[in-house]
Amino acid sequence: MSIEEAFALSREKELDLVEIAPQAQPPVVKIIDYSKFLYQLSKKKKEEKKNTKTSQTKQIRFGPFIGDHDLEIKIKRAKEFLEEGDKVKFAVKFAGRQITKKELGEKVLLRILEELSEVAKQEREMRMEGRQLVVIVTKK
Repeated sequence: MSIEEAFALSREKELDLVEIAPQAQPPVVKIIDYSKFLYQLSKKKKEEKKNTKTSQTKQIRFGPFIGDHDLEIKIKRAKEFLEEGDKVKFAVKFAGRQITKKELGEKVLLRILEELSEVAKQEREMRMEGRQLVVIVTKK
């Protein structure tokens, strides 16, 4: 139908004439209540936003001289975080003169990465952040 007829019909029904596909030949328009359409669109966006889970970064800290059992418990907890979809940041905190034994912290982090290798992958390389040796892992 012609543009004039479409405008007349929309005025008659007291609704809005909305262009849906301007690139089509001829352009496609629809007669709708535009404010109701915008409201439904915003409701749909809110619903989508509500259902999405944002990934968080959980941090697990320990010293370079951590015991085997304590480390196993931390690894078990990290696996739980990874299954929930979170990233895990392992931080070996060096206190006092421990900073001279960085290789011990690296050894602990390498053990963790080895034990988590089947469920997680390393996101960022091991590096020093101040007095902490840090590595971040995510779910495979």
